[in-house]
Amino acid sequence: MAAPPLGVFVGLSTLDVVHHVEARPAADQKTTATAQFVAAGGPAANAAVTFAGLGGRAVLVTALGRSPIAAVIRADLERHAVTIVDAAQDLDADAPVSSVAVTRSTGARSVVGIDATALRVRRAPELSELLSGADVVLVDGHHPVLAEAATDAAVAPVVVDAGRWKPTMRVLLPRAQAVIASADFRVPGTTDSETTARALLEQGVPIVITTHGGEPIRWWHHGERATVPPPRVQAVDTLGAGDVFHGAYCYFACQPGSDVPTRIGRAAAVAALKCETPGPRDWLHRLPELLTTMRG
Repeated sequence: MAAPPLGVFVGLSTLDVVHHVEARPAADQKTTATAQFVAAGGPAANAAVTFAGLGGRAVLVTALGRSPIAAVIRADLERHAVTIVDAAQDLDADAPVSSVAVTRSTGARSVVGIDATALRVRRAPELSELLSGADVVLVDGHHPVLAEAATDAAVAPVVVDAGRWKPTMRVLLPRAQAVIASADFRVPGTTDSETTARALLEQGVPIVITTHGGEPIRWWHHGERATVPPPRVQAVDTLGAGDVFHGAYCYFACQPGSDVPTRIGRAAAVAALKCETPGPRDWLHRLPELLTTMRG
């Protein structure tokens, strides 16, 4: 029996404090939440949890430190079978916290956080041995030193999570096998998602994927282009849905013989499951049923 694929995820970890609300409060108002959740968050961290939940071996290279906040993040990630490589040098600094409000009727979320500025990484650990055994590597660009070191040492295909433009993207994009860009991501000098995709292809990125919420996912590969419609669901919580899509794409990209539209379709189904399930982690309990359906 083949060993499960090894995915290495490089980037941001946060503590997400999530409240579900009927409506977001206006200025100087308060509201009572209908539910609350506390879990690890961040693009790379959520993608790693997804990869592990699907059956892969997930390693997260990030910055946590040893603050009480970091202990909560670490506990949640380890509970979900994610192995952590902590690159923090300022061990006593607080790990970042994100405050999230999710509107119950639509699933839309608002996020306020300090991202990687709370715990900067000045030098990367030695990653060559770890990356030599990886089947896929994802970078989110939030810790540029880590992202650039990982793409330098990577042997496996590199997937770039392009949520928003960061200066380090100039280094990362030419090294990517696949770039998964949000609808809002713009390469400087481009005006929309379409021109951004063309700019990425002109830089030599082999696979470009752009996500558009509930609208069809667009992809380009080897001169082909097409769309994949995501499943239609009643969204109640979209927090982290893009991260889940990225982690699932990485997992299905490791499956022998998989093609780009199949990976996208399966990843979209996993992300849809996240959107229709309240909370950061409860959707994982429903994942085995979805995988059984996928297998036929």
